[in-house]
Amino acid sequence: MTTFFFVRHGVTDHTGHKLSGWMEGVHLNTEGRRQAEATAEALAEVELKAIYTSPIDRCYETAEAIAVHHPKLELVLDEGLGEVGYGKWTNRTLKSLMKTKLWEVVQRRPSAVTFPDGETFRSVQYRAVNSVEAIREKHRHGAVCCVSHGDVIKLVLAHYLGVHMDLFQRIVTAPAGISALSVGDGDPHIWSLNAMPMTIPGRAI
Repeated sequence: MTTFFFVRHGVTDHTGHKLSGWMEGVHLNTEGRRQAEATAEALAEVELKAIYTSPIDRCYETAEAIAVHHPKLELVLDEGLGEVGYGKWTNRTLKSLMKTKLWEVVQRRPSAVTFPDGETFRSVQYRAVNSVEAIREKHRHGAVCCVSHGDVIKLVLAHYLGVHMDLFQRIVTAPAGISALSVGDGDPHIWSLNAMPMTIPGRAI
């Protein structure tokens, strides 16, 4: 049985305002660094076997904060945990995107969405779950941390919850929130969804 701690990156100046996607140079801001440090403290006593992270700056910086408490572990970059490829939506404001016809489809029927010159949610879920299963094969026992992005984590959790993709927007993943999931050869088990650092359970796993 492998226990995954999925961590969403801390906030940036884009969070809640723009879609950053795979943009470079979008870093954690002061609040985001504080969030990352609080999450790192919450996971400090967990005996992690590995720390995987999306290669995008804001995730890597969040993972670096977690790694401070696990000095024997090197960060492993995993593109499968990377952000949704939003294509032409990248770096656009949420306010402007809400005026498009595609926005309502994103909210109501995401399984039908293809972002302009970008990915589908179906392909993102496929690659992210493949990465999770590959990580599980490498670490059949114990706990690992995966730092990723809100939509990616929600898509992974929806898969293991057995929730249809068109309902995945009902799952909440706040910045620096922690979701705990155990996956083995039997049924997966969700221990927590979007736990904030002060309430994370199972710290001795």
